[in-house]
Amino acid sequence: MRIGELAARTGSTARALRHYEQAGLIDSERAPNGYREYGEPAVVRVRNIRALVAAGLTLEDLRPLLGCLDGDVLAVRPSEQVLGIARRRLAVLERRIAAQTEARDRLAAALAAAGVSADGAPADGAETDGAVAGGVSTDGVGADG
Repeated sequence: MRIGELAARTGSTARALRHYEQAGLIDSERAPNGYREYGEPAVVRVRNIRALVAAGLTLEDLRPLLGCLDGDVLAVRPSEQVLGIARRRLAVLERRIAAQTEARDRLAAALAAAGVSADGAPADGAETDGAVAGGVSTDGVGADG
């Protein structure tokens, strides 16, 4: 099947499929006209790739699992290797979430200190003349003019 059919059957895009191929996760043959041709097993493999990526794994995480991607990976108990990869990815995601939460809290605190709520309205009935910390007004214009 050609790339467009594989994309349609897997809910993917041709661009994503080319990316998976470049990452070494799927293979294609070249037809005499240069078009990519995929075998039927590619449908299962792409669906598994998409499910695992949606669960938070990266394409790099999936490389060691190539032998497992041709079956129903979501229906069987994961191997210790898969569990280790998933645990490491979860730890990375948790660190990123913590960093983003800290950044959000710092920004919200800066807005509150300037007397502005996150939605731009004056916080706690505070009057603002358009000037906030750092010389930037709530309307995006410098407080100096």
